[in-house]
Amino acid sequence: MAIRLRLQAIPAFLPAPRAVLALALAAPAALVLAAFAPGLWIVAPALGGALSVLVLLDALFAGTLADLRVIVPADAEVGEPLRMSVLAELARAGARARPVVALALDPRLLKGGRLELALQPTPGGWQGNAELRPLLRGTAAVSRVWLRWRGPLGLAERMVARPLDLTIRVRPSLAPLRSPALQLFLRDSSFGLVARRIRGEGTEFEALADYEPGMDRRRIDWKSSARHARLFAREYETERNNQIVFAFDCGQAMCEPVAGVSRLDRAITAGLTTAWVALKAQDRIALFGFAARPQVLTPFITASRDFARLQQAAASLDYRAEEPNFTLAIATLTARLQRRSLVVIFSEFTDPTSAEMMIETVRRLVDRHVVVFVVLADAELTGLAGATVDSVHDAAMAVAAGSLQRQRALVLQRLRHLGVRVIEAPYDVVGTRLLDTYLAIKREGAIG
Repeated sequence: MAIRLRLQAIPAFLPAPRAVLALALAAPAALVLAAFAPGLWIVAPALGGALSVLVLLDALFAGTLADLRVIVPADAEVGEPLRMSVLAELARAGARARPVVALALDPRLLKGGRLELALQPTPGGWQGNAELRPLLRGTAAVSRVWLRWRGPLGLAERMVARPLDLTIRVRPSLAPLRSPALQLFLRDSSFGLVARRIRGEGTEFEALADYEPGMDRRRIDWKSSARHARLFAREYETERNNQIVFAFDCGQAMCEPVAGVSRLDRAITAGLTTAWVALKAQDRIALFGFAARPQVLTPFITASRDFARLQQAAASLDYRAEEPNFTLAIATLTARLQRRSLVVIFSEFTDPTSAEMMIETVRRLVDRHVVVFVVLADAELTGLAGATVDSVHDAAMAVAAGSLQRQRALVLQRLRHLGVRVIEAPYDVVGTRLLDTYLAIKREGAIG
């Protein structure tokens, strides 16, 4: 996306820092001169007038702005590089113009909402490039641009300011889907682009085959083996058409940043990556978002060509500065699920008290469904607990962090005792851990 501004009016100008410094140095020199030679008092205003004339002439010979373009993409992904470019064409401007551009941005794109960059000379004018990493999802605006450049003497600066009408749709990150490792997995694995039956694992009987050394002896069909006087083994097909729900807690704790990106966005990336693989495996996928109230509950998607619908639903999950209501959320979800499903819950908790209601709610969910609970490892808490103690304050911080770590481990252990599969991993590997867990559940045939 680009916007072009064609300007015909002469822009405003102001003294450059060099002119201000010269004027500041001239004032004390004039005082000294007047003290020793009062008859030369006229020199001071003459110098000031001459400097003003030079500033005016410098502004006149600075040239004019013929063209200005701000180029931004229409779409971006949270936490991923976003490239912006500014192109300017200055008529009759010299090589010492040194133009500088400032952009007013939505804080979703850059903390503070202001970007400033110097333009470099190119054969067609001046150009500047910037690379940002969006912080939050949503529609972000680039609302205004300022451009200033110097005259040939460096005493005056011309400046223009114009509104912009640019928007960037910041979507969930799908960077793991583009990774070579996942593409190789999709190409070579049984869940590849060409769907075929998965024999040898699962629970649905497929066929009999000759028993070979190394096979599990529990798969031997003794009746058929006795009938044919040789060993036969049963082959099974991994279940298809399983229902999988990715449930995202959009509450206050999930809005906290991890390495510059919110926990919620980290969770969405991991969930969408696994959802893509699950669709390739011919499973049915739905997304569920909740905070104090349920936000989004999509219908089940059955084909990978409809993956964009899941991405759009994930993009609509809003950040909520409120505590999640697990009781209402899980009750809404279980009313929707008519058959045994895999429910993947992405959430966060701060202490056992706030997690107690979550544990009781998950307990009822485990009775009918397979539940995976995903939580990002708290690197900040680990760092505080293991930090070097140099003062009483450091000791208190380390003790408090260690206590929170033990309480966190206790909550996760209680979930494991309920039969929940718990994944606690750093943000950069949580997607891989979730994918491995999903494939393990598929192999076990635990959903059907």
